[in-house]
Amino acid sequence: MDMPKVAIVAALEREVGGLIKNWSRIKRTHEGREFTFFEHDDTVLVCGGIGLEPARRAAEAVIALYHPALLQSVGFAGALNAKLRVGEIVSPSVVLDARDGSRVDIPGGAGTLITFISVASASQKRNLAQAYGALAVDVEAAAVAAAARAHGIPFTATKVVSDGLDFDMPETARFIDAQGRFRTARFASYTALRPWLWARVAALASNSRKAAKALAAHLNNCNQLLQQTGQAYAVEPKTTSISSN
Repeated sequence: MDMPKVAIVAALEREVGGLIKNWSRIKRTHEGREFTFFEHDDTVLVCGGIGLEPARRAAEAVIALYHPALLQSVGFAGALNAKLRVGEIVSPSVVLDARDGSRVDIPGGAGTLITFISVASASQKRNLAQAYGALAVDVEAAAVAAAARAHGIPFTATKVVSDGLDFDMPETARFIDAQGRFRTARFASYTALRPWLWARVAALASNSRKAAKALAAHLNNCNQLLQQTGQAYAVEPKTTSISSN
């Protein structure tokens, strides 16, 4: 089997549905877990689930099974800059792990993406913006970057803004299982009995659709470049530690 030049790790299929709709789908097992991989030309994509640990497992699986030349984290992110709007693309120069302050530098990017331990509320986003001066926050990129670093693979990240700085996300943590899967039916049942959440949930759904469409368009435009450049698209990530104060 020809090995891909680019491996993409996302959280959920709905984030990248516009990109992978015509790709081949294959199920493969790594360390006792089954993953669904989407293959197209020299690119493979895996949706690992929401959160740091699911992202790490997915990254390790795609590295072990496909041996890519480049590992990329893609998906949704919350804005930490008031100027960023839903649907805008963030290609950071730094991915910062909020747990320990470690960072990965990405040549050619701009701004900082911080990876937080959970989906950030509006107040948490404001606190993160003040503390780190980052552009956006996600919950997976640092784990993918760590896997790339451990295996000596170049890393990059592409995120799309799915919620603005002041948008207060509905509570979602209780609906994410240990595998990083979002329990949509349970979330729907929960919100159905709480009318005060309906407007926020509707806005979240609309924002998610807009963000997914923008991300798919951007990745489709970049896909050929990624395939052609592979190793040259990024260099081996440089990692340092900084204080989180």
